[in-house]
Amino acid sequence: MRNRTFRILAAGAAVVLAATACSSGGREKTDDTGTSGGGNAAGSSGYTIAFITHETPGDTFWDKVKNGAQQAAKDTGVTLKYSNDPEAPKQAVLIQNAVDSKVNGIATTLVTPDALAGSVKAATDAGIPVVGFNSGINDYQKLGALMYFGSDETLAGTTAGKRLADQGIKHPLCVIQQTGSVALEARCAGVKSSVPGTENIQVNGADDAAVTTTLQTKLTQDKSIDAIVTLGAPQALDAIKAKDQASSQAKLVTFDLNEQAATEIKNGNILFSIDQQPYVQGYMAVTSLYLNLKNGNDIGGGKAVLTGPSFVDSSNIDKIIPFTKNNTR
Repeated sequence: MRNRTFRILAAGAAVVLAATACSSGGREKTDDTGTSGGGNAAGSSGYTIAFITHETPGDTFWDKVKNGAQQAAKDTGVTLKYSNDPEAPKQAVLIQNAVDSKVNGIATTLVTPDALAGSVKAATDAGIPVVGFNSGINDYQKLGALMYFGSDETLAGTTAGKRLADQGIKHPLCVIQQTGSVALEARCAGVKSSVPGTENIQVNGADDAAVTTTLQTKLTQDKSIDAIVTLGAPQALDAIKAKDQASSQAKLVTFDLNEQAATEIKNGNILFSIDQQPYVQGYMAVTSLYLNLKNGNDIGGGKAVLTGPSFVDSSNIDKIIPFTKNNTR
């Protein structure tokens, strides 16, 4: 499985190297201005691509996804329309809006497949190619998406759990910050498959103070928790505070990465990050649609193109930190 993952990543990386990020916040914004630094002027290809996510405002993870999408739009001359909503019905409306506006292609996360199925079908019925990324690896094909770019979250969770098990961890706490996310649930299920004593806890990822309080209370009540697995970098930083307040010795690992989390890996407060390389997800989602529209290309040979898991720990953190400062890793 790992060898196959590396082969697919290598293929994706080759495309990324051939060409080398969308707006912050808000429901929708069109990126149609040129910038210095190479690449075609945005919009010169004549294609408009809608880029739709389930971003929760304030989550730094999505900055990297958007940076990748924006860079790809610049490199390919695409006009990019970014929109987001963490509520599944509203994300479905955003997809339908893109269909109604007659965009040339749609790249979307598929975190809640059932809720998005109708709007994705509307796109495909209208002849608009759809690419999935980030979430929905097990559902993108049956929804009608042509290609998919993201991590195998079950593999990522299983591998992370194995690394914890190798360190003697028996009772990890897996922190889910968004209700109903198939990707987050798959991560925790993967950890549990390697460490049967894994316990899940639900938190409100949009409220850092609430996350800290919830985790502090849990750690104070249950001293048998010997590891915390957060599923996003902001929650990892909340967990560090919770550990301090609860005087917990639990080890901490996280999925995803930002500059602050990378610093905490460097300082030894986070053992490792399971990185899905979100910049690559955004970049490849836009680039693949451009190539499909322009040249009929289908990247991945009918299979998902994996961008992770890619582990960041003390062995490679010095190399990775500069990229986190650029907000591309």
